[in-house]
Amino acid sequence: MRLPRRPRLLLPVVIALVAIVALFFLFSGIYTDYLWFDATNYTSVFSGVLLTEIVLFLVGAVLMVGIVGGNMLLAFRTRPMFGPAVFGGGSGADRYRMALDPHRKLIFIVGMGLLALFSGSSFAGQWKTWLQFVNGATFGKKDELFGMDISFFMFDYPFIRMVLNFLFTAVIISIVLATITHYLYGGFRLQSPGVHASRAARIHLSVLLGVFVLLKAVAYYIDRFGLVFSDRGYVHGASYTDVNAVLPAKNILAIIALICAVLFFAGVVRSGGMLPGVSFGLLVLSAILIGGVYPALVEQFQVKPNQQGKEALYIDRNIQSTRSAYDVQNAEVIDYNAQADPTKVSAGGDESVTGVRLLDPALVSSTFEQTQRIRGFYGFPDQLDVDRYPGKDGKLVDHVVGVRELLGPPAPQNNWINRALVYTHGYGFVAAPGNQVDAGGLPAYDSKDMPVTGDLAASTGLKEPRVYFGENPGSTEYVIAGGNPSNPQELDYPVSGGKTGQQNTTYTGKGGVPIGSALNRLVYAAKYGEMNILLSGDVNENSKILYVRNPRERVEKVAPFLTLDGNAYPAIVDGRITWIIDGYTTSNAYPYSQSESLGDMTRDLATDRRVVAQQPQDEINYIRNSVKATVDAYDGTVTLYAWDGNDPVLKTWSNAFPGTIKPASQMSPDLQAHIRYPEDLFKVQRYMLSRYHVTNAAAFYSAQDFWNIPSDPSQGNQSVKQPPYYLTATMPDESEPSFSLTTTFVPREGPNLAAFMAAGSTVGKDYGKLRILRMPSNTTVPGPGQAQNNFQNKFSGELGPLGLGQANVRYGNLLTLPYASGLIYIEPVYVQTKAGTGQEPYPILRRVLVAFGNKVGSGDTLDQALEQVFGGEQQQQNTQPQQTTPNQTNTSAMNTAISNAQKAYEDAQKALQASPPNWDEYGKAQKRLEEALKQIESANVKPAATPSPSAAPSASPSASPSATPSASPPATSTPTPTPSGTQAGGTT
Repeated sequence: MRLPRRPRLLLPVVIALVAIVALFFLFSGIYTDYLWFDATNYTSVFSGVLLTEIVLFLVGAVLMVGIVGGNMLLAFRTRPMFGPAVFGGGSGADRYRMALDPHRKLIFIVGMGLLALFSGSSFAGQWKTWLQFVNGATFGKKDELFGMDISFFMFDYPFIRMVLNFLFTAVIISIVLATITHYLYGGFRLQSPGVHASRAARIHLSVLLGVFVLLKAVAYYIDRFGLVFSDRGYVHGASYTDVNAVLPAKNILAIIALICAVLFFAGVVRSGGMLPGVSFGLLVLSAILIGGVYPALVEQFQVKPNQQGKEALYIDRNIQSTRSAYDVQNAEVIDYNAQADPTKVSAGGDESVTGVRLLDPALVSSTFEQTQRIRGFYGFPDQLDVDRYPGKDGKLVDHVVGVRELLGPPAPQNNWINRALVYTHGYGFVAAPGNQVDAGGLPAYDSKDMPVTGDLAASTGLKEPRVYFGENPGSTEYVIAGGNPSNPQELDYPVSGGKTGQQNTTYTGKGGVPIGSALNRLVYAAKYGEMNILLSGDVNENSKILYVRNPRERVEKVAPFLTLDGNAYPAIVDGRITWIIDGYTTSNAYPYSQSESLGDMTRDLATDRRVVAQQPQDEINYIRNSVKATVDAYDGTVTLYAWDGNDPVLKTWSNAFPGTIKPASQMSPDLQAHIRYPEDLFKVQRYMLSRYHVTNAAAFYSAQDFWNIPSDPSQGNQSVKQPPYYLTATMPDESEPSFSLTTTFVPREGPNLAAFMAAGSTVGKDYGKLRILRMPSNTTVPGPGQAQNNFQNKFSGELGPLGLGQANVRYGNLLTLPYASGLIYIEPVYVQTKAGTGQEPYPILRRVLVAFGNKVGSGDTLDQALEQVFGGEQQQQNTQPQQTTPNQTNTSAMNTAISNAQKAYEDAQKALQASPPNWDEYGKAQKRLEEALKQIESANVKPAATPSPSAAPSASPSASPSATPSASPPATSTPTPTPSGTQAGGTT
């Protein structure tokens, strides 16, 4: 049935329109990408990657189509002249041939087109492998087995494997399709008894099989080099069996495969299937016996009975290579004779302890949120960051910092104009000294409010507080800014009074893509499916569209060859808010190095809470912090600095994209002052050093001194690793404190402390220096879990009343640092109003806990807690609660004190819930609560009415320090009563 003439004429028109629309959207995607890279001054990356992908696509597509299509055409052209009649009679293939033959050209063209598309795309996806191959830099170091430069395994070997895989795929597809073509057109028949083939078909298929086996011979030879990545032995890398059995087997198999290839080629001049059959059987049999059985026998009967001795050399190679690949070869292990008895040491004088950071960035985020959010459409990240800034005395102090970012317009006003044109940016840098709280127990902000005020903001010269580029995932995908300089409509910050209640601004930054032209507006309207971009009168020649605004994603786009740290952090650099992101060069091709999952190595409490980005599960065995990247929070400028200029992988990418990475010498001094040791690299290194601090092969094999990373004490029995902490600490060999990233280790078996590790983070002083304090085996130093247990057992009676009624007790980060010839634990304790009480819950610091050995102390301030531990008044805490029998008078007094504390707390809550809150009554109730708590604290026996350790308030899933409640309500968009505390004085 033929279609009517008009529909037949419309069909090509519809197809053409669909093709035009598809091509337009394809063009829009590529063109907008170009505009973005052009606006960020990284067009060399865009053009370099795109050109490489296009060339590889064409090469892959042409080669695959040439090899496969050429063999199909050869099979068709060498078909028997008389077809099936050559072998007498037809076959089942005849009906298929008759059905396909009229459409063979169309089928061939479509099939080759699809093959070209898939093969070209696959080959183009290997652009990184190609660029590393052609730009590879040498390591200047040879491997132990083959004596070849490490660069061969890192850059050349992956490319050779890629080419071999491509050729194998092409030859196998050619064999299959050529066989089908010969069969359909009578080249051979499957008839009893056996296969009957024409001479042309036999020659053609023999050559193809010979080429396949020849490639197999080459693959056997190349596989020898892959033994340096073997996981057969006790550790990764070529093992005893690999070197003494598999390596010679690969050589033998390569020779046998070469002989078999010759036998297949001999089938060209000698008819019959004997030679191909013999060669195929020889190849399979040798692969099984020589390649499989022989190495298994060597492993079973030579290695396993004496594995430690046989593998010693190869374990040693693995240890040295792993330590080098993960950049821990210079980690300094110090035998630290830690003192566990506070009565035998002289404490005091260490500024790094008396000024230790007590604010937990994971907990006080909600405190920042409630006291500095200002309006509901602003917010802070779930975990704040830690940096250092000068205090009032000019000395550097650890600060908890965050950026007030825009969450988006309020729900009733959530329309396109507000999302894209009005609510365009966040505002302000908020910071508080980590060792200090105000009189109400809240962070003592030295950079706050809108406009930004405070000593820190003044001393750093902050001149651009606006945040157009930030981490907040709630921000819209894009905004259009800068369109109306004469009539600003972008919300800058809310103000009191005035006609609008807000201060407006217009974006004047150099970042963003100009969107004034009709073409640009059209392509972006197509990209985002938003006609308002094309039609809005507020979009004019001054407008710029800002997108890819997350700093991490922004760096990832301009440097796709880097693996980025999961946590970007803000800093005030040269008067501007700047995001700093650490970039890593990684590989899984470093010979003899232990390969592990990057995601598993960096997983801890922070990643489980999703407060920092999780790394992929890709396995790596080489990592360097080769790049420090910055993103300007106002204009989005991305700058890449070569932090490790000696890294051969970075040199390779610098050769591939010249001029994109600046030398570290171009960093400003202000930027260098805020560089810190990267978290994910530190997590990877501590994971490896838990085993690879052992450098003796025999000791490594026995694994007796292997360590574990402790679980986070705040999580109870959950197997979630404790994250590392930034803090200022004084190492035993230093006279001055230094900003460091720290962690602890516990033995594989047992809860005691095994070691403490710190990485220096001060550029020009100790940056990157890894020091491990190894605890003596004959002294018991409590681990983090034991310290947490001691805290909860000792102070359950004291902390219990804090959690009475509508409050929860929350434990902050348990910090560990060297002090007084030992190691001290410091933990802040917070009180937070329970959810559902009509208030926005946020934690407030109420106590500071200190432990040295098994002696613990508690105080409203750190100094008080230290005095309890080292002042001789604190009784030693045993692992079991002291069993005493209180007399009736003490029991009665204790019960009365607890009753008074509960009554005072209830009165305080009633005063808070009054409308408006009765702050006078609230303050009086707080004083009564303080007096009652002091009575409980001074008691010498634990009353029956006091909650037992098992009944004590447990740490909530999120651990963080807090402060005593404030006596004045915080400045928020919705005034929320803020619980006031009893802590006197601001410095903890």
